[in-house]
Amino acid sequence: MRGSRRCLRIAALLGLVATLSSCMTLSLREEKQLGDRSAVELAKNLHFVRDRWIVHYVDEIGRQILAAAGPQPFEYHFNVVEDDELNAFALPAGYVYIHTGVILAAENVSELAGVIAHEVGHVVERHVARNYNRQRNTGLVYNVLAVAASIFVGGYAASGGQLLGQLAAVAYVNRFTREAEMEADSFAVAVLPRAGYDPNGLVTFFAKLETKSGAHVPTFLSSHPPTPERMEHAAALIAGLDLPEGLRVTDNGELEIIQRRIELLTGQAAR
Repeated sequence: MRGSRRCLRIAALLGLVATLSSCMTLSLREEKQLGDRSAVELAKNLHFVRDRWIVHYVDEIGRQILAAAGPQPFEYHFNVVEDDELNAFALPAGYVYIHTGVILAAENVSELAGVIAHEVGHVVERHVARNYNRQRNTGLVYNVLAVAASIFVGGYAASGGQLLGQLAAVAYVNRFTREAEMEADSFAVAVLPRAGYDPNGLVTFFAKLETKSGAHVPTFLSSHPPTPERMEHAAALIAGLDLPEGLRVTDNGELEIIQRRIELLTGQAAR
């Protein structure tokens, strides 16, 4: 029964995308509509952390990044998902999701800020809207439901029948082009210093994930281009910056407090 209801909800989203397909690309209004609808569906399937200290901590980092990025056409929502998988993703129109596994894996706040900035970059660059137009032109319009269908990826694809399996097969959760991933990384490298964070955290976090993953590649890495290539790209960009003194790497133990709260509330352990 639950699988049937999920099928119906996804079918409704497919109808929305089919309606939007009459346009050459998504307008801001249409992108917001798709993001809002997708967020509603995710809320029915994900387990969110409601602890106000944890949520506020992630939201504050996100707001600092947004302030440094300048005026935005969307209202952003930063969510913490209770899931130990090393994953983070963004929906259209400003919905950003960070797994508790990512927070626990971060060695310092600059690493966590790097992940958040990367996801904000996807929204700022409107990669979903651009990918929508690309997939429409190749006759694969349903692939834009990648973000909505993400509920079936990374542990959420355990049930639901043939339709859900088909959706999972085309669910490119943040599986943008290599160009888009590099753009999101470039955005993060540029905005992090303006927000007061050391951009090297983006590079060290990717390096750490690749080292720790072993034979199992985390979703956050498997859904993106080769990590060494991205690390080299980001490191080269950072080398070309005249970074100011005093950029934050740590936050006087605040991250460690948040990690401990997550451990106590979820039973997960820091990596």
